[in-house]
Formats: sequence, structure tokens, C-alpha cells
Amino acid sequence: VQLQASGGGLVQTGGFLRLSCAASERTFGRWVMGWFRQAPGKEREFVAAIGRSSSPIRYADSVKGRFTISRDNAKNTVFLQMSDLKPEDTAVYYCVADRSIILSQWENEHQYDYWGQGTQVTVSS
Repeated sequence: VQLQASGGGLVQTGGFLRLSCAASERTFGRWVMGWFRQAPGKEREFVAAIGRSSSPIRYADSVKGRFTISRDNAKNTVFLQMSDLKPEDTAVYYCVADRSIILSQWENEHQYDYWGQGTQVTVSS
């Protein structure tokens, strides 16, 4: 499975961005999809994940109410709509996929078999 993330960029505090991740896999609808991020000097952290039929959905506490994850199985694409962005959201954002991961492990980066190349999000203060 190849994952191609896009949509990152430079935005001011309070702004918004929409990340996209296109998957090469025709059975996209069978995969749990998610996003992680890694800020400079920090460990990679879970952001959000979405189930095969757009349910369930999980968010990190730090992004709840500001970020929305969604997917379009017909287009093999997962999205991360980010609003009210803060400087602490600055990071490289990675799209992830796994076919067999269980819900209790969604926040565990080591449980995802496939990773995209990352897209940089920079929020200026």
C-alpha cells in the first residue's frame, strides 16, 4: 500500500488547513486510516483515526473539537480538516493505514503497517 499525503503548508494561528492522503490500495474500505504527527525534538504522537466505514472515530485530546477526520472510500482518500490551528500543531503529519489493527491499539504507532511520507504543517504565531 502506498500512501501519498498532501495539503500541508504555512498558516497563521487560528487558521485552517485540510490534509489529504490518497491510498493506492483498491480495498481501501477495509483499512483503518489515521494520522500521526511529529514536532521537532518531540516523539511522534497520535492525532486521529477512522474506521473502515467512517466509524468509529478517535481523536487525541489535544485536537478534539478542532480537527475532523473523514474518508471517501470511493476515492481511496482520507482527510484531516484542521481548524483553529495553534503553533503547537506545527509538525510533520503522517498518514497511516492498517488492515487488522484493533480499536484499543489505534493510538499505538507501532501497530500500523503502512506510513505515508509526511507533509509539513507550520503554524506561525
